[in-house]
Amino acid sequence: MFQHSLLLIYRNFKRFKSTFFINLAGLSTGLACTLLIFLWVNDEVSTDKFYENDSQLFQVMTNHDNSESIETWESGPGLLAEALAEELPEVSYAASSSIIPDMFTISKKENHISATGQFVSKDFFHVFSYHLIQGDKDQVLKDKNAIVISEALALKLFNTTQNVVGKTVEWQILQFKKPVVVSGVFENIPPNSSAQYDFVLSFEEFKDMLGSGIHWDNHNAETFLLLREGTGPHQFNNKISGFIKSKLPASNVSLFIRPFSDKYLYDNYENGVQAGGRIEYVKLFSMIAIFILVIACINFMNLSTAKASRRIKEVGIKKAMGASRESLVFQYMGESMLMAFASLIVALMLVELSLAPFNQITGKQLALSFDAHFVLAALGVTFLTGLLAGSYPALYLSGFKPAIVLRGKLDSLGGELWARKGLVVFQFALSVILIVSVLVVYKQIEYVQTKNLGYNKDNIIYFSAEGKVQTNLNTFLSEAKRIPGVIHASSGGSIISDHGSTIGLMWEGKNKDDVAFQTVAVNYDMIETLGINMKEGRTFSRDFGADTSKIIFNEAAIKAMGMKDPIGKVVNLWGEDKKIIGVAKDFHFQSLHERVKPMFFRLEPITAMKVMVKIEAGREKETIEKLQQFYTGYNPGFVFDYRFLNEDYQELYAAEQRVAVLSKYFAGLAILISCLGLFGLAAFTAERRLKEIGVRKVLGASEFNIVYLLSSDFTKLVLTSILIALPLSYLIVTYWLDNFAYRIDLELWYFMSAGLIALLVAWFTVGMQAVKAARTNPSQCLKDV
Repeated sequence: MFQHSLLLIYRNFKRFKSTFFINLAGLSTGLACTLLIFLWVNDEVSTDKFYENDSQLFQVMTNHDNSESIETWESGPGLLAEALAEELPEVSYAASSSIIPDMFTISKKENHISATGQFVSKDFFHVFSYHLIQGDKDQVLKDKNAIVISEALALKLFNTTQNVVGKTVEWQILQFKKPVVVSGVFENIPPNSSAQYDFVLSFEEFKDMLGSGIHWDNHNAETFLLLREGTGPHQFNNKISGFIKSKLPASNVSLFIRPFSDKYLYDNYENGVQAGGRIEYVKLFSMIAIFILVIACINFMNLSTAKASRRIKEVGIKKAMGASRESLVFQYMGESMLMAFASLIVALMLVELSLAPFNQITGKQLALSFDAHFVLAALGVTFLTGLLAGSYPALYLSGFKPAIVLRGKLDSLGGELWARKGLVVFQFALSVILIVSVLVVYKQIEYVQTKNLGYNKDNIIYFSAEGKVQTNLNTFLSEAKRIPGVIHASSGGSIISDHGSTIGLMWEGKNKDDVAFQTVAVNYDMIETLGINMKEGRTFSRDFGADTSKIIFNEAAIKAMGMKDPIGKVVNLWGEDKKIIGVAKDFHFQSLHERVKPMFFRLEPITAMKVMVKIEAGREKETIEKLQQFYTGYNPGFVFDYRFLNEDYQELYAAEQRVAVLSKYFAGLAILISCLGLFGLAAFTAERRLKEIGVRKVLGASEFNIVYLLSSDFTKLVLTSILIALPLSYLIVTYWLDNFAYRIDLELWYFMSAGLIALLVAWFTVGMQAVKAARTNPSQCLKDV
């Protein structure tokens, strides 16, 4: 019986070749998209999940109540980890990690390497289960003159990972430098870790660097906990909420913990409450995968039910000979399952071919690995696809009554017709929603790339001050300004996104809770280099003597302080009086997801160690080459490793740009798969109405009349899908745009264009079959078929 069913399935595939290939193309494309998205989603959700004690690993977060809103920071006091470990029995281990800029210079004689690192406390390797190739996790950070390096850094420094413990290297950052001894080597951090660095140093060294800056009112470290088994996060949150207030009664800061593995996907907080993050894109692409697969399954359903009239005698004869409905369902479901698994084979080949460009778009290192997880997922999705695609046709075909079907036709095809129409409307509605989403995402990305940010990021390169450049920074800047093509040269801290924050600012008339200020250390001419406009007052200038006791705020800061006529007034920053000499116009130093926050500039050349050079437009290549020659001659042994400031700004929207590109491709595939089904339905409709077409042509109908006849029904379906999709798409894109503090206005043409695109594509698809049928010779149409 099974062999007989397989034979019948093979004959039906052979009999309906066009339907078979349309279904194969649609299902394999849908499965390929689904598998690609599965690989991406699996990689996203596995980020930071590899730690041995993942379920007990937490990060301490701080909520800052500013009366008007609550700001959530990942940073807290540098004293917090040690205090929590000592005072709370629920804590097995606690570790601190510095949040200062993490690009160091690591030197071994004349070998100078730029590397990322962190200052961490002694129990770091107990909290995080990184494997130590050499060294004991109880001992590697016991000495503050120790450094633990990665395999990759060991190879760069010593050309080996063996016997490197005990060797001496020197680290340098800003004005700080010190020789340290290698105490251990850890395996390279996996790519699915949100934290990537090349080495760690003792947190005690960090405390020495900051000196009096380590106190309960200064948030300069991240805190991580390994809780004992059985500790409930909710109860623990209640216990630690007022911990900082117990140390600093005037504080407006409360604590809570979140699973460390939530850091990557759930990094967005609004008014102290978790409000999404990258998880939104995981959900989005999971939905897109489902949409595309459903569209492909709809094609199968439509084409299977459309050809039902050509199989009704087969059903009647089988039932008359005693075949049960269950056996017929088994046969038709078997066709669907075989089609699904044949599509899986094609889909796997498509995935393998698509992985390289897909990785380039997503910035991932995904590979088609047939491990148990992937195999089970692929087989499960394929089985569900076959089940979904074949269920309706199987139940529909097996439900025919023998007495009716043996007459060669059905009394009424109304149910079948309405079901097919509904499915076409549904799949085109999904396609229109995807088209609208692509248009809106692209317009928003275009908006953030072209919006006036309040400063000029174009043609500015920056690099770290290292070696002789660091010790003779002002001399280097003076010489760099003489290079033809250099407009400005200065130094400062990070200007885009990566700022330090402080609440340690006092001013006359302060009558509100602590305000969190973003702070940037700058050198002379830095504000001019960035092209930041002043609302009032002046910038830092040597013409007025030493300006280190002066300060410049932005408009948002002056508003937050409730200060009028600020120029000349004095504020107190970290116990030192600072005179306000200027107010800069607000500029977007963070992404447009955020409102402009209060910030200030402080003149601090000793910590402003990112050299920024403004280059004349059109002369970038030759100027950078001359600058590189000057740098390597001035600073022998160090690599001229520069970046464009504009690249940093683009990275703020890396996720959105990837969404834009991927959405474009997936929307195109959704339309393609929908059109495959529409093409098959149009061909089948034309075939069924062949005699009608012949009669109409004999009676004088023109080709245009025939094309209109065959296209009008499909046009009505697509128009219906557009009417359904547009309000739904409006709600979806509005929800996405709400993630931006600064966003485009939704215009009518976005929605009309999407509908028009869907309609034109449908007309083209159906029109090809309609024109072909309209040009058929009437004598051929009127033959018995």
